[in-house]
Amino acid sequence: MAGGAFVSEGGSGGRDYEGGVTVFVVITCMVAAMGGLLFGYDLGISGGVTSMDEFLSKFFPQLEKQRVKAKHETAYCKFDDQKLQLFTSSLYLAALVASFVASVVTRKYGRKVSMFTGGLAFLTGALINAFAINVTMLIIGRLLLGVGVGFANQSTPVYLSEMAPAKIRGALNICFQVAITSGILVANLINYGTSNMAKNGWRVSLGLAAVPAILMVIGSFFLPDTPNSMLERGKYEEAKQMLKKVRGTENVDHEFQDIRDACEAAKEVEHPWKNIRQSKYRPALVFCSAIPFFQQITGINVIMFYAPVLFKTLGFGDDAALMSAVITGVVNVLATFVSLYSVDRFGRRFLFLEGGIQMFICQVQIIFT
Repeated sequence: MAGGAFVSEGGSGGRDYEGGVTVFVVITCMVAAMGGLLFGYDLGISGGVTSMDEFLSKFFPQLEKQRVKAKHETAYCKFDDQKLQLFTSSLYLAALVASFVASVVTRKYGRKVSMFTGGLAFLTGALINAFAINVTMLIIGRLLLGVGVGFANQSTPVYLSEMAPAKIRGALNICFQVAITSGILVANLINYGTSNMAKNGWRVSLGLAAVPAILMVIGSFFLPDTPNSMLERGKYEEAKQMLKKVRGTENVDHEFQDIRDACEAAKEVEHPWKNIRQSKYRPALVFCSAIPFFQQITGINVIMFYAPVLFKTLGFGDDAALMSAVITGVVNVLATFVSLYSVDRFGRRFLFLEGGIQMFICQVQIIFT
């Protein structure tokens, strides 16, 4: 999801650094993880909203008429509408474009600037969607949400990785995924509640996306920049003082030097895109590209995004479809906490193998559903 200059072990070469998990680190990482909550909330909220009768009647009346007309038939392909598809997919197009811009902003101006930009764009998009009176406003709002997601998904994982102590870096990085799955669950619960509102339930669902966005915008003012980011911009003394504060110890000389060496080495690379194609980097390049690619084409985001609609096509009623989406969200959150506990105990490879086998079995089951 995110790119950027990860220094996963700070260049330690297996060295143990002093310091540990401080309250400062926990608080900053919780605020930063709001970026994941933004993405998760949008993943969960849109599918429920697009299954609400009032929303469809107001913005996609032809689709609603078609769906009501075929009420006693299977719902398969009854949600086929190009404007509705544009509404849902415009976010991802904007996020894709924004992620390229965000990578430059994150590197040149710091991680917190990217997080602030993402939060502000998401807040604006959420408000436009909540007060939308036509499809054009909906799509503009979705595009701004996409910009917010692109910036947040670019900067937040980098921020978490650079703030976390090496010993628990894997667990703190998964906090971003915890925030995503929690956002999906919260969105599903809100959809279940607002679906029974007599009027404007969809506005409440879309508008509440502003809450995590506000938290991220305000929080980004108080978040410190990471030592890595400061070093990249030549702020050496400030970076060292920040590292002392983050680690809770005065003895940070070894870690600071390792991070500085890594930053200097990165600056000396003249042709990074040419170098990365060298044979010695090929295995890492293939894995880093293939893992997120194949994760996406499993269709998990489609399943999470359209969960209420998917359950409707299987014959579930409105409330049952939304409740089934809630149950899916609960399982998603629980599974993320399992990985949070096990990632630094069993390693990344074990989770890849276990998750891959489990997804394969579940996908086979979905085929025959």
